Amino acid sequence: MILAQIIPVLAQAAPEAVKYQSALETAFKNLTPEGKITMSLLVILSLISWTVMITKFRQLLKAKRMSRQFFTAFRASRNPLDILQQKQTFDGAPAYEVYITATEELEYHLKRHPVESGGRTKVGPASFDFIRASMERTVSFEGMNLERSMIILSTAVAGGPFLGLLGTVYGIMETFAGIARANAATLTAMAPGVSGALINTVAGLLVAIPAMFAYNFMVTQIRNITQELDDFASEYSTQIENIYVDASATHVTIETTSGPAPDAAKTATVKA
Repeated sequence: MILAQIIPVLAQAAPEAVKYQSALETAFKNLTPEGKITMSLLVILSLISWTVMITKFRQLLKAKRMSRQFFTAFRASRNPLDILQQKQTFDGAPAYEVYITATEELEYHLKRHPVESGGRTKVGPASFDFIRASMERTVSFEGMNLERSMIILSTAVAGGPFLGLLGTVYGIMETFAGIARANAATLTAMAPGVSGALINTVAGLLVAIPAMFAYNFMVTQIRNITQELDDFASEYSTQIENIYVDASATHVTIETTSGPAPDAAKTATVKA
């Protein structure tokens, strides 16, 4: 008896369930040509932003992992040249790039512009200026490398919803124009067009929301790594100055055209 009463109710509810499940399909079917263009742009933007998110996440993960290994090796030795002389490599660590650039510059000046002090080979203040400049240049380059492509995520966050809204507004405008032409202002006539228009807003939010979370996370990670770079550059610069710089040397400028140092004019130092 009870089963006989339930079956007709379920039979009436089944079509409603089917309609609810096919809401997205209905919306896609009722997209206007302008809405399809907007949807295509959002799909392209989404693919690009996801590519950037995955690539940047892997880059930052590798940078954090390799930086930890590099800092462990660097602080295990008191001699700044040990890592280079032992041919240890930490590819992907921004701090290692700062280290290798400054150390190669230091070796260049130790060979080309040496200063003998207390039985040890050192460099003068002018050579140290070149070393410090090379470190600052590398810190800036590595910071820009970490921030590369982040503009795409910020564009997806800011532009995705507005692009979707543009498609929605245009689709609703087309719907009302069609109703005016048909002279039939009924809910049945409006619903398909409005549904097709609103799918653009949904797509815009689906593009923007993952990009927003990824952008905020990655900006924080980049800021942390950049701060580590600045701290390391200051620490390494002080270490080089204490061990390899003879502050009592005087400046003598000489011209060179070869060598690993990037500047054409090099400054050598001699004991006063």
